[in-house]
Amino acid sequence: MPFQDDVMSVERVQIQYNAAFEHPECLIGSRFHREPSDSMKRFTLWANTLNEEQLQTQIFTSHGPTIAMPTWFCSRELFDKVGGFSEDGQGTPEDLIFFYKHLDLKGSVIRVNSDLLMYRYHSSCTTFSVSEETIWNIRLQRFERDILNHLSHFTIWNAGKQGRKFYRSLKPDNRKKVSMFCDVDAKKIKKAVYIYEESQESPKPRVPICHFSKAEPPIVICMKMYFTELDTSTDVLVKNFASQWRSFRFSPTVWHFRQVSFTISPGSTKALRVDLVEGN
Repeated sequence: MPFQDDVMSVERVQIQYNAAFEHPECLIGSRFHREPSDSMKRFTLWANTLNEEQLQTQIFTSHGPTIAMPTWFCSRELFDKVGGFSEDGQGTPEDLIFFYKHLDLKGSVIRVNSDLLMYRYHSSCTTFSVSEETIWNIRLQRFERDILNHLSHFTIWNAGKQGRKFYRSLKPDNRKKVSMFCDVDAKKIKKAVYIYEESQESPKPRVPICHFSKAEPPIVICMKMYFTELDTSTDVLVKNFASQWRSFRFSPTVWHFRQVSFTISPGSTKALRVDLVEGN
């Protein structure tokens, strides 16, 4: 479903038609490149490199659907089954709403690994008419429904701005499940506790802040991946940590841990276990 300012490759329709014929229950995407080439690098890298499992599990990130909407291809039957796109008008994340409805109907997602679209970036893109808060609320509602409502407790990785926003945004019942914040930043760890000052409760909720090596799983990681050069060490740490587990990403990211040992610092290992809870 390319926009009028995007450019398809000549073989796109045939390649994706073949995939849709073989997988009629799937929403089909493809790889793409951006114009200008340096626009939205993190999003492009993420969308073009997700593996088959990640296409199904990394559905909560701030990037939105795991296949970019301009690359979508599906049958009329699938489109009608979902009910088409939302007609609520400008400011509605119609792609995310359609994507989640498709998954709720037990649909699946695949990507053909050919670059079939030039996806143009400009300041008047429809994407920018949708507020971050609207997208945040839709993602969070689903994340709580599918993941957090089924947990008895969890840790939030990131005692900074993003982690605190995530905590404050939770429904009261899920907020009470937060056992701690964890971080790698010495300044944040030194604070030792986060006090939810905006709460109407008395006394105010207090959540401990600890080093990530002391975190109790499951863990919701509220930090961006694909950091800049200045953040390389943290990026590698998180990626190595993540590679050991099955994951559901919120961008904020939640990981459900199995029994496994992993290195958290030179010469130090720790085994963690919790029952795996699958999302839809």
